[in-house]
Amino acid sequence: MHEYGVPVSRACKLIAIPRSQFYYENKKDDSEVIEALQELAFKHLTYGFRKLFAYLRRGGKLWNHKRVYRIYKLLKLNRKRKGKRRLPARVKQPLAQQTLVNQSWSMDFMSDSMVGNRKFRTLNVMDDCSREVLAIEVDTSLSSRRVIRTLDRIIEQRGKPVSIRTDNGPEFTSKDLELWSLDKGINIQFIQPGKPMQNGYIERFNRLYREAILDAYLFFDLNEVRVLTDEWIDESNTKRPHESLGNKTPYEWKMNLIKNDYALNKTV
Repeated sequence: MHEYGVPVSRACKLIAIPRSQFYYENKKDDSEVIEALQELAFKHLTYGFRKLFAYLRRGGKLWNHKRVYRIYKLLKLNRKRKGKRRLPARVKQPLAQQTLVNQSWSMDFMSDSMVGNRKFRTLNVMDDCSREVLAIEVDTSLSSRRVIRTLDRIIEQRGKPVSIRTDNGPEFTSKDLELWSLDKGINIQFIQPGKPMQNGYIERFNRLYREAILDAYLFFDLNEVRVLTDEWIDESNTKRPHESLGNKTPYEWKMNLIKNDYALNKTV
């Protein structure tokens, strides 16, 4: 039409389209649908079209499902998306000095490697009051179920704590540990992400364990790690004085608390 001066009717006839199509202008405004769909899709990462459409209908939107699905595909929401794992909001918990054993425990993971660059991990558990090392579990892999078995073993030996302070690692935030804690009546106290100082007791303990064992020896197998670790646990609990405990050992501090509690109960 511009180059050869052909009329509209003649040009439409040559390329076999009706004149109404030539003059047609799309007046649809899908901005509201796009905004509503994007908001729902980003809020509910795992929902598909049917669920999102049901949400729109429940919200009073009467758009035709064909129109919504057209925009759903246009936005490429029908492709599988891997959402980032999100944690619930964590409330800052003060790191208070405990006055009773089994009031609060702390636990954390550490990692190191043996000769040949074979990796291994440790699960460290301690009592916040007496600073007693309750367990150091050593293995190449430590799942949430292994964490539960370790805690069950400690509880069988010395009773259960009121709460356990941890970071937000996947083993600690797993559904298995959540159900276990509910069944046992134990509060899992999560620190805020990126705030390791809120778990200061176990962080300081980790530094001592790394300096004394992990950084001090070359390991050729897991048995060597376990033997040296067990020897260090006995040393730390029964022989090494702690300044925070008035230069008493964790075992002496715990026994002193038990004696005082017994004397108080006897007096009452």
